Amino acid sequence: MQKTISKIYFSPTGNTKKTVDAMAAALGDALCDYDITANPAPAPCAFGPGDFVIFGAPVYGGRIPKVAAARLKSFTGSQTPCIVVVSYGNRHYDDALLELADLAQAQGFSVRGGAAVVGRHTFGEIQVDRPNAEDLAADQAFARNAAQNPDGKDLSLYGNRPYKDGGNGGSFRPLTSDACTACGLCVTSCPMQAIGPDCKTIGDTCIACFRCIRVCPVDAKNMNTEGYLSFAAGFSEKLKAARDNEYFL
Repeated sequence: MQKTISKIYFSPTGNTKKTVDAMAAALGDALCDYDITANPAPAPCAFGPGDFVIFGAPVYGGRIPKVAAARLKSFTGSQTPCIVVVSYGNRHYDDALLELADLAQAQGFSVRGGAAVVGRHTFGEIQVDRPNAEDLAADQAFARNAAQNPDGKDLSLYGNRPYKDGGNGGSFRPLTSDACTACGLCVTSCPMQAIGPDCKTIGDTCIACFRCIRVCPVDAKNMNTEGYLSFAAGFSEKLKAARDNEYFL
């Protein structure tokens, strides 16, 4: 019997989703999609040993986002084989991959492989064309190999315990220009429900994922401040040398 392949991911700007989509497509057509970026998140679900799950999350300050970690705890396994993948913006992923694997194991999953992959950074102009076709092909090859990994007992992932501080997101708060049409897309898309019904008010729960900037149909959401633009320019220069994806089996 063909295993059901399930994707469980937090992906405010789409990088992680692209990767887990590619991995899932390499494993079969029987797919279930759990986008925990949505708020409210999907209902809790339990998986059996005959399932296969791909967990995905971005890296925020060397950790997986705290909100993602909390929502992932709604999913439980029974020695269910899985892959864990984190996407990061070309700096480093620090303890995020190990943290995600530890979380999956604590929830009853058996980790068969891990991947730390490069995607466009939320801030600045860093690796804006990634993941590219070459990245996604490598992701698919990894997924096929990981699915054949018999038990994952010898899997060794990069990272340290205790984990470093992180996972809160950035401190930047998007602005809204007069071009705003109050369509409400930013309000309904925000994973933290941090944007008020006026489409302009940003609450303290904002994690600076910039999802609202990416989805705004009229480019009204922005970070056009001198402080941010100066930071972004320097950050982009610092991280201009492309890093390679890392795969663990």
